[in-house]
Amino acid sequence: MLTKEAFQESAAWFSVLSEDLQDQVLRSVTVTRYTAGALIERKGGRAYAWMGVLHGLIKVSVGNSDGKMASLTGVPAGGWIGEGSLLKNENRKYDIVALRDSNVARLPASMFNYLLDHSIAFNRYLLNQLNERVGQFIGKAEYDRLLAPDARVARCLAELFNPLLYPSKSLRLDITQEEIGYLARISRQRTNQALRALEEAKLLHVEYGAVQVLDLEGLKRYGI
Repeated sequence: MLTKEAFQESAAWFSVLSEDLQDQVLRSVTVTRYTAGALIERKGGRAYAWMGVLHGLIKVSVGNSDGKMASLTGVPAGGWIGEGSLLKNENRKYDIVALRDSNVARLPASMFNYLLDHSIAFNRYLLNQLNERVGQFIGKAEYDRLLAPDARVARCLAELFNPLLYPSKSLRLDITQEEIGYLARISRQRTNQALRALEEAKLLHVEYGAVQVLDLEGLKRYGI
């Protein structure tokens, strides 16, 4: 079973719960390891758990019958997704895929609903997350249509450091250029060009298999 200390590192909401609720959460949560490229959840499947990334990186995407795919967002360690489907008691509207080897936690819907019924603090946390999620997708719809590739890569990276959706004390993220390209929906070659431009602007530093952000606010404003 996960320890409280280990779980809290990847679940910021855990700290707002009472000690009794924390114990119940730890008894109910399960963790599954997925290799890069593995399908974690399929679009149309019943939403039966709230999911969090304990380690790794996953993407949320949609596709059509012709095989055309579109990435909606990436979720690094510390991010939790799927609360909308649970609240509406509906099937999932997207696929979830591991971009790299990842450990994914699942909090059963029954426990998720129990927290809603017994913790005001959890409700407030979830409300803030939902509000932030709406803002994220509105912003994504805007920059996908209006911004050049360099700025799209900047926004894509800035999203992964959202302090409410993906709490982390570090501005370094293990992510490859190929993975960034998947999330920004541009080619790997064009992603490489964009990263060089952002590095020249002193907004980030590209490392092997990672990105170190130097100016998060600058990434958010790039291309405006």
